[in-house]
Amino acid sequence: MPHPTRLAVLFLAFSLTVLAHDHHPPGEEMAAAAGAWLKSLDAAQRQSAVYPLADEERENWHFVPKSRNGVPLKDMTPAQRQLARGLVAAGLSQRGLLTTDAIIALEDVLFAMEGTARRDRGLYHFTVFGTPNQHGTWGWRIEGHHLSVNFLIAEGTRVSATPMFFGSNPAEVRIEHTQKGRRALAPEEDLGRALMKSLDDEQRRIALIATRAPADIITGNDREAKLAAPTGLPYARMTAAQQAQLRALAEVYAGRLRPELAAIELQRIADRGWNNVHFAWAGSIEPGDAHYYRIHSPDFVIEYDNTQNGANHIHTTWRDFRGDFGWDLLREHLLESHAQDKSKQ
Repeated sequence: MPHPTRLAVLFLAFSLTVLAHDHHPPGEEMAAAAGAWLKSLDAAQRQSAVYPLADEERENWHFVPKSRNGVPLKDMTPAQRQLARGLVAAGLSQRGLLTTDAIIALEDVLFAMEGTARRDRGLYHFTVFGTPNQHGTWGWRIEGHHLSVNFLIAEGTRVSATPMFFGSNPAEVRIEHTQKGRRALAPEEDLGRALMKSLDDEQRRIALIATRAPADIITGNDREAKLAAPTGLPYARMTAAQQAQLRALAEVYAGRLRPELAAIELQRIADRGWNNVHFAWAGSIEPGDAHYYRIHSPDFVIEYDNTQNGANHIHTTWRDFRGDFGWDLLREHLLESHAQDKSKQ
C-alpha cells in the first residue's frame, strides 16, 4: 500500500479542483467532463474505464471495501485526478462534493486505526458506461468504500442518480488524529433525531417501528430495491413544523446533487404527494445509541442506519423503486424510439 503521506498528496491533487457549475445543463456538463477525463487516459486505462451501457457491470454496485472495476484514483496522474474531480463536480452540489471528500478522507482515519491495505483513499474507482454525448444516453459511476454514485443520462437531458450511497466510518472521529471531531454526515444524523424528538407520544408510537435498530440498511446493495408498504408516521399526521422538518431532512439527501437535479427530485416527491410519505424510526433516540430511520413512499426510500462500531458508523442510501440505474428513463427512451420508428413506416 502507498505510504499515507503519498496518499495525502494524491488526494490533495484530487480535492484542490472545486468547480462551480457554469450554467450549462447537467447532462451537457457531465458529458463534457466525462469526455475530457476519458481523453486523458492511456489505452490500458481506457479499457478499464469504459463498459457498454447495457453491460451488467452497471448494476454491480456495493459500498464495502472490495475489489472494483474501473480506474482508481491512485492509478491516475494528478491531471487525470483533476479531470475526474471535474466529473464529480458536474453531477454533485458543492456540499455533495465536500461530503464526498470527507468520506474518502476517512480512509486515512481507518488506516491509522487498523493499518490494513484495504483502507486506502486511492481505491475510489471511476467508470463510464456507453459514450458520453451531450445529446446521447450513457452513464458513469464513482465508487469505493462508503461511496457509490450512479448516474444515467438519457438523451442528454433526463438524469437519474440512484442508487446513491454515502457512508461514514467513523461517524465521528474520536481518536487522536488531524481529523478528530469530523462528522461527515452530521446533518443526516442530527436532523433525523431532531424530527423524532419533536413528535408527541402518540406520533412517536406510530413512528417507532422497532425498539431495536436493524444491523444495516434494509435494501442493502440489492440491484432492485424492495420494501414492504410504507410504515411509520404519515406526513399528514405531522404538524406543519414537523412537515417542514421532514422536507428539510429530505433536502439534505437531495442536496447532494447539483441544484437543478436536487430540485427535480424534490418536485417529483411533491408531484406524487408528500401525503404518501412516511417517517419511520427504529432503536434509541439518544445520541450514541444504535438507531435507524427511513423516509419512505411507494416510489422511493431514503434509509439511514447507525448501529455498527458502537453506533459510530453511518450508512445512508437513496433508492428509487422504479428508476434505479435510470431504468425508468431507459424504458421511456425505448418506447419513444419505437413510436418514432412506427410513425416512419
